[in-house]
Amino acid sequence: MNPPLLNFYNSLLTNIALGIFGLTIILIFHGSAINRVLMRFERFTKQNLAKKEYNRVFFHFYSSFIFFAIIHILEILLWGMFILKLDLIDNAIEAILFAGSCYTTVGFIADLLPSGWKSLAFFISFTGLFSFAWTTSVMFGMTNTYKDAWHLKYADYKW
Repeated sequence: MNPPLLNFYNSLLTNIALGIFGLTIILIFHGSAINRVLMRFERFTKQNLAKKEYNRVFFHFYSSFIFFAIIHILEILLWGMFILKLDLIDNAIEAILFAGSCYTTVGFIADLLPSGWKSLAFFISFTGLFSFAWTTSVMFGMTNTYKDAWHLKYADYKW
């Protein structure tokens, strides 16, 4: 095999290995963090529903959304730190903005990664896609509890 092709495959395998590593770390963090928020929500809302404290259910519902947003921001920061640690982008703000651009799949920042590292952006995007989908599925379940509290609070209300 000729050296340029060998370098290409080595570079690609390194990208894939580090991309999967980053994706795995972020998804483990994500799963642990959203599970913690979900368990907190379920524990508190169960108690609130039993005591007929419906406004507290609403409060826990909306505060959980804030926690989810913070979790996603932390994941973008983790990707940014990973990019900095690999010396792919030397400016922390640019690394975080690039990670956020890829993670949200909005693409508002130009590709700042050096040649040979461009595929890392795919893994950041995959992480964002999986994380947002996971968060959305958790939020659907929480919405059912919110709706139950709403119906109980306004059961006698004539619309």
